[in-house]
Amino acid sequence: MRTIRIFADSTCDLPAAWVQEYGIGIVPLYVTFDDEMYKDGLDLTTPELYNKVAKSGRLPKTAAPSPADFIQAFTPAVQEGQQIIYISLSSELSSTYQNALIAAAEFEEDQVTVFDSRNLSTGIGLLVMKAVKAAAEGRSVAEIIDLLETTRPLVETEFVIDSLDYLYKGGRCSGMQNLVGSLLKIRPVIKVIDGKMTPVSKIRGSREKVLDQLLNNALAQVDDMDNDLIFITHSLAEDDAIHLQQILKSKTKAREVAISDAGCVISSHCGAKTIGILYTKSIQ
Repeated sequence: MRTIRIFADSTCDLPAAWVQEYGIGIVPLYVTFDDEMYKDGLDLTTPELYNKVAKSGRLPKTAAPSPADFIQAFTPAVQEGQQIIYISLSSELSSTYQNALIAAAEFEEDQVTVFDSRNLSTGIGLLVMKAVKAAAEGRSVAEIIDLLETTRPLVETEFVIDSLDYLYKGGRCSGMQNLVGSLLKIRPVIKVIDGKMTPVSKIRGSREKVLDQLLNNALAQVDDMDNDLIFITHSLAEDDAIHLQQILKSKTKAREVAISDAGCVISSHCGAKTIGILYTKSIQ
């Protein structure tokens, strides 16, 4: 049986040490400031992104990897005789999935399988780690895809955006909404539903209140949680992430509560201090 290698794109936001330890292939998306193009996580870090936005007053554009990018990334593994499962950013949010399908068609049948996560950030990462574990156990491509299809609707992705500034700069809210939201300290809560970023509520008040609400929303599901892995993913909110990690470790039965940093693509849409709790519900 040929070995199976798991690929994802840079929006999976997995810790770099995990990517290296488990041999996960990462295909970066692009972040573009005017005529300058950067590969997410390779040519540009999240703090550098925020510095550029602060200086220019404008948000960058983001772009999917091209089919040629995917072919270049997949080819060495295929030449080594490996089968590839690529788990993509939601097709509702990017052309990344479609471009990967175009690339996969250039290889022989069954060499590259493309799976739509219908998610983002470590919502993708949760699926990637399930696939990595299954591949290590010797499961076939078909068995891993079946597992991913079963797990995909069970992924819970919820995060709080600290400021409306990036939503305003990105054209996702009006200037008046930004002004009122800032004055009233209103922070939107976003969930991934049907592959899309969906505002589900607004929290008014202090940062502490926001974190408590995010935590309580997760703990309300503790009896239904898969006890394998919980992610706390943040954009320059490490202290808050550590605080949530300590509580989740004590109040859940999760094998691991991991902290990860949001990359440039995710951060360019959400802004600094964004923080989320991501986990998988148990398979019934």
